[in-house]
Amino acid sequence: MSEHDGRWTEGTPCWSDLGVPDVDAARTFYTEVFGWHVEDGPAEAGGYVTALLGGRPVAGIGPLTGEGQPPSWTAYLATDDVDAITARVTTAGGSVLTPAFDVLDAGRMAIAADPTGAVVGLWQAGAHDGSGRVNEPGAPCWAEVHTRDAEAAKAFYTALFGWSYDVFGDPSEPYASAKLPGAPAEADPVAGVFAPPGGLPEGVPAYWLTWFGSDDTDATVEAAVQRGGTALMEPFDSPFGRSAIVLGPQGELFGVVAMPA
Repeated sequence: MSEHDGRWTEGTPCWSDLGVPDVDAARTFYTEVFGWHVEDGPAEAGGYVTALLGGRPVAGIGPLTGEGQPPSWTAYLATDDVDAITARVTTAGGSVLTPAFDVLDAGRMAIAADPTGAVVGLWQAGAHDGSGRVNEPGAPCWAEVHTRDAEAAKAFYTALFGWSYDVFGDPSEPYASAKLPGAPAEADPVAGVFAPPGGLPEGVPAYWLTWFGSDDTDATVEAAVQRGGTALMEPFDSPFGRSAIVLGPQGELFGVVAMPA
């Protein structure tokens, strides 16, 4: 198990939340699939609820807020000054979808899209630092961009957060692992950028994919399917652990990967 206390370093994925038409249905689905305990937010939070694992926050679920907004998981990148980062979005080729605003006393946030269309949240912590547990079953463990133009996406996040990249894998489908500025060569990466060799499905925009840990990927996927989910990518063995990609019952996409013992 891995607890995280305090602020996340700027440029690190620090939180993920789900926007769906039916919050109660999502609450039931993820509680049964990942073992979460979900707590209601205050009345002024507009129906937003927080999922806990071992008493620590791991994800949020809230109602859709925009006309035509698709159900989806949104990954948030930590920032020390969300207004300053947001000001760089357009000059880096992206667009600001929701300007920075205060979220009660929890923090300050904005929503942006990178030049390839992937939507990402920007989070400046207040009372809420972000994920309190990571890299264990039921907790977030990785986030990555799936895009048609990896080079454009990489340049954008470098402009915002100073990311550098280690590129590996088959030359036909290279995978870029992002590192924070000044990180030593042996430092762990913080996120990924990937352009699938076959491209994204027609009509599907670029997106951030949040991965959650599991102690048995096959069993987790089976539990999701039994509760109305769909295995878009059946469990398979990868260098990082047995993995799968699942479509939730309301159309949201997320990854599942086995955690090492």
